[in-house]
Amino acid sequence: MATNALRSLWAEPRPARPSDRRARDRALVAVLICSSVLEAVLREDLAPFPLALVAVLAVVVPLPWRRTHPLVVSVVAFGTVTLVDLVRVLTGTHGTLPSSVAATLLITYALFRWGSGREAVSGLGVILLWLAVTYVAETGSVTEMAAGYAFFLCAAALGAAIRYRTKIRVRDIDQAKARERELLARELHDTVAHHVSGIAIQAQAGRAVAAAHPERAVEALAVIEDAATRTLTELRAIVGVLRSAQDTEFTPRPGVAEVARLATDGQTRPRVEVTLSGELDGLSPAVGAALYRLAQESVTNARRHARHATRVTVAVTGDADRVRLTIDDDGSAAGGRAPAGYGLIGMRERAALLGGTFHAGPAAARGWRVEAVLPRAGTPR
Repeated sequence: MATNALRSLWAEPRPARPSDRRARDRALVAVLICSSVLEAVLREDLAPFPLALVAVLAVVVPLPWRRTHPLVVSVVAFGTVTLVDLVRVLTGTHGTLPSSVAATLLITYALFRWGSGREAVSGLGVILLWLAVTYVAETGSVTEMAAGYAFFLCAAALGAAIRYRTKIRVRDIDQAKARERELLARELHDTVAHHVSGIAIQAQAGRAVAAAHPERAVEALAVIEDAATRTLTELRAIVGVLRSAQDTEFTPRPGVAEVARLATDGQTRPRVEVTLSGELDGLSPAVGAALYRLAQESVTNARRHARHATRVTVAVTGDADRVRLTIDDDGSAAGGRAPAGYGLIGMRERAALLGGTFHAGPAAARGWRVEAVLPRAGTPR
């Protein structure tokens, strides 16, 4: 088991590319260099200036690259400081290095946060070698040595913990999106199955009456043509959407008309008010189902998380090209609802799959607002 764990650690790839924070890193480098200059001027117990300068430059200057090249930065920083400490030991030089050398903790964190498994293991060896040499150079006690090891091991552990926490979060987000894609694909599948069933029935009826009543056969063909057009539209929406073939149900899915059923009377808190306006006839079944699902999820979230909320308003407005869904509550701003929740991620994914937009966040005055805009035909991107 231990061997498998080590192999897994060794084969661990680098995380996704980190965000660009060069401006912050440049500011950090400037602050550390300025503090080192002040120490050189004010302190008298520092190591000789050339050694201190080399150590500071080796640790501080590579900091902006610690995320993209963690092993290289670690080897440069810790390797140079190790050489400086060896020179201090061999020459019997006294004095300490500037406080800015403590930035090696950031490099240790970055090594385990952004490096691959091989880089982390290799860099850890360099770090442990430096800790052993610096213990001799600083002539500290066993307690101080243990504290130094603890600091760097904690930095490494923190980097690894943040790394795996982010990895788990990314996995959960992907799973939430996959679930939403599967649900949407099932709903689209059920709609297509309904249309195809209607086509089959009309075709059978048309064939039965074609000889005796040709005009009725023509009417059946017109119905078949309309149903086939709708079916093709829904089939285009299915393309690119992942789905599972398990547990498929052929029951009708709710549409925009069912949004009105979310309204409640004044006895339930918070009270839910629903308004439907504009052109809402002829919406794609996928869009109608999406509007209901988004409204239902938003109302549920408001009931669970909107502190002190007394009213939730749901408004659906349609025009010639698109339909807009808006949900507002009057809860307090201290509700602590985060727009990065997995439920909201699924809602955003559903809107995006239908070619629409989705936004959730604090309202301008009070409470929380959810807003989705979908094309009437539900054309996927």
